[in-house]
Amino acid sequence: MTLVIHPRFSNLYQVSHPLILHKLSQLRECNTSKKEFKELLQEITQLLVYEATKDLPLITSEIKTPLETIQAPILKGKKPVILPILRAGLGMVDGFLSLIPSARVGHIGLYRNEKTLQPELYYFKIPKDSQERHVFICDPMLATGGSVSKAILCLKERGVTKISFLCIVAAPEGAEKLWKEHPDVKIFTAHLDRKLNEHGYILPGLGDAGDRLFGTR
Repeated sequence: MTLVIHPRFSNLYQVSHPLILHKLSQLRECNTSKKEFKELLQEITQLLVYEATKDLPLITSEIKTPLETIQAPILKGKKPVILPILRAGLGMVDGFLSLIPSARVGHIGLYRNEKTLQPELYYFKIPKDSQERHVFICDPMLATGGSVSKAILCLKERGVTKISFLCIVAAPEGAEKLWKEHPDVKIFTAHLDRKLNEHGYILPGLGDAGDRLFGTR
């Protein structure tokens, strides 16, 4: 698997692999069914998680194999937290849990204020000891970056310092916002797309991920 750091955004990592690129093309296809869309979203998430967690710390612990006792590596400290941004981020949770089933799952809900056009928080639930854990924010799309930036700010206000963000596709506009406001947060994405259109949709993108995931389009 190839991990490419973007030359313009030093905190953005594009995970390039033939399986990711193939599955992403299927995910973009407008005729992909709801069932297939959900499955592809989970599969791409698994591949992103593999790279996004490669720096998790390890310790050695004594274990018994069927033949002998050895010192073996295990994850150090408290298990990570998955924080999907409602609602589309929910589609990435199972893909994450398939690799780290003991991870904790928080939730954050945000909506855009029609007057200020800024994201407003309406729901936020994470483990009380999240400041001792690595939190992975999940949302299929990084468009303007407003919601993700707000989610990061909410975590930092609660003392969380180890934060990463996973998305399927990203727009340069959103990547630039996070690079300027939260350069310490690593972004892992399958692809940096071309731009946002006048309605704030990513081009070429994959449409409204929430609608396609839950069949509400």
